[in-house]
Amino acid sequence: MLILLVEDDAAVAASSIDGLRSLGFVTVHVTTGAAALASVTSTSPPDVVLLDLGLPDMDGQEVCRRIRAASEVPVIIVSARGDEADRVIALELGADDYLVKPFGMRELAARIRAVLRRTQTPAPQPQASAIQEVGRLRIDRRAQRVHLGDEEIALTAKEFDVLAFLADDPGAVRRRTEILEHVWEGHWYGATKTIDAHVAAIRKKLGDPAWVEAVRGVGFRLGSP
Repeated sequence: MLILLVEDDAAVAASSIDGLRSLGFVTVHVTTGAAALASVTSTSPPDVVLLDLGLPDMDGQEVCRRIRAASEVPVIIVSARGDEADRVIALELGADDYLVKPFGMRELAARIRAVLRRTQTPAPQPQASAIQEVGRLRIDRRAQRVHLGDEEIALTAKEFDVLAFLADDPGAVRRRTEILEHVWEGHWYGATKTIDAHVAAIRKKLGDPAWVEAVRGVGFRLGSP
């Protein structure tokens, strides 16, 4: 397993590399956003990217956005910025997880493995057919593709998982805890606002907020505008 560490602080990078290697991870270290993008789009991309937000050439949020536009490689933000707004923005831009410094190496390793399980192993689905249609929305779980009418909608891996989970029972309310347990497999330790960030992205891409209806104080359900 190849880990790309994007960190410009030499002391933090050295400590992280030693810890990751002691836990069995092969680690490549770069210090700029440009180098990270080059690595992700190379012929030998990493399996996971650990991305700091404070980089010398560009903000890490922009790096995350560009990575997600070019690749589905899992991205874990590792930053000293602990505000909820920073977490939400990073998740909206396609990050798969967010870990605030300082952190323990065992927790980081657990987050890496959890992200890989989510992105590499399809979750079992109760539907007899891999393709489900809800109004004009067509969800192909086997191919991980979504179409709205004749238009294909580009969703991140976790956006797809959220939408597919809601589509398991269209019209039924899914509680936030249910969504976290199913999509994040109980490995998300931050605020449940991460769900709101992904729902907002899904609504924007589908072009109508009525596709995913919020039930105040409870959770969300899939509609059919």
